[in-house]
Amino acid sequence: MLDFRLKVFYTVARRLSFTKAAEELFISQPAVTKHIHELEQQLGMALFERIGNKIKITRAGQIMLKHADDIFTSYRHLEYEINQLKHEQGGLLSLGASTTIAQYFIPPVLARFNQRYPEVTASLISGNTEQMEQALLDKTIQLGLIEGRSKNPVLKYVEFAKDEIALIGNVKYDYGEGPLGANELKSIPLLMREQGSGTLEVITDELKRLKLKLTDLQIAMYMGSTESIKSYLHHAPCAAFISLQAVKRELEAGEFKILPVKNFRLVRKFHFIYLQGQQDKLAQLFMRYARQHAGEQAGETDGNFDS
Repeated sequence: MLDFRLKVFYTVARRLSFTKAAEELFISQPAVTKHIHELEQQLGMALFERIGNKIKITRAGQIMLKHADDIFTSYRHLEYEINQLKHEQGGLLSLGASTTIAQYFIPPVLARFNQRYPEVTASLISGNTEQMEQALLDKTIQLGLIEGRSKNPVLKYVEFAKDEIALIGNVKYDYGEGPLGANELKSIPLLMREQGSGTLEVITDELKRLKLKLTDLQIAMYMGSTESIKSYLHHAPCAAFISLQAVKRELEAGEFKILPVKNFRLVRKFHFIYLQGQQDKLAQLFMRYARQHAGEQAGETDGNFDS
């Protein structure tokens, strides 16, 4: 039913690369070029400008892309509703999750979802909160799961779980006695997530309550993932604000310890995000399932989550 040439165009327009589109679609680059050329002949207008070894989408291509988005959304809804008539739940579900959720929270839920609905082909990409919001705006995913507090007016935010962040250190090192005050916190080398990270966003907001800015702290390094931070902590007398979900194993093994900070308790919310007024039916199914099973996940993580 789906016009393959339209899919080729859509992939090229998203990737802005004939080579990457060919790799994603498992066809040759000349075949991609042929499909695009046939579409351009049919429309009587160029869809892409060739500038050296790069391409740029034309105004006609942008109009084509907008309608292709609508067509593929309609196809997904059609497939879902036909499967409903057959008492099946099938189709493609593209998810995007910010790093902590993708690494530590959603995989068990997604595994159970795939067992419950084997006809659904799900995919998951990850990045920081800003990247996942942009992926949703670009319509490369149908549903995002993020940990930040940002509020884009064209996106809908729906809370589905909570997560606690604490200051974590290596048990081999001395960070001082008792709960740390603001002055003691200033003296500890800290590892932080990169700009654009939802984790950094909520930590920065919470530190403001202690009348602390990032510039007041001794930041040893900004790092692009929680796993990198954990690995660094194994080898240096630093500390880091980390999700308890992410260090559960190390805390139980006695490798890391929680460093109490006076007047600091950070419980953040995880949110589903989707385009306002454009909620995908398979995304709705996953949202219902994930919220129902958030309680089970909480039980596996010592109560750090609730629905």
